[in-house]
Amino acid sequence: MAYDDQNIFARIIRGELPAIKVYEDDQVLAFMDIMPQAEGHTLVIPKTPAVTLLDLPAEAAAYSIQIVQKIAKAIEKALNAEGIVLMQLSGAAAGQTVPHVHFHLIPSSVHQLGRHAAEIGDQEKIKAIAERIRAAL
Repeated sequence: MAYDDQNIFARIIRGELPAIKVYEDDQVLAFMDIMPQAEGHTLVIPKTPAVTLLDLPAEAAAYSIQIVQKIAKAIEKALNAEGIVLMQLSGAAAGQTVPHVHFHLIPSSVHQLGRHAAEIGDQEKIKAIAERIRAAL
């Protein structure tokens, strides 16, 4: 599948669409999922254009995982999370809904997750949680 530079995450990276950011550098962006499966659901995306993990160059994948770990530690601290579900869905058949590689960090149990991409969350609550995660970084 060819990369579509008009996908929602590409547009967020370029600043064309808003996001509740918790971390950004020249290679990676982390922001709150607006349709969270649990409070604190955060997405980490490489800025490298790639549809799935299999399309992502090894160097970008390695760096992305380093940031995933950094954000997970901040979520754990900010929310007193006892566990974090890390998901990376590669391809529509796996449940990937945005054609840009991304990692889900969800402070929850796999047995208690809400449905994926099911409903918009309370944006003010999400912003408050994002502030706590940023402070923990």
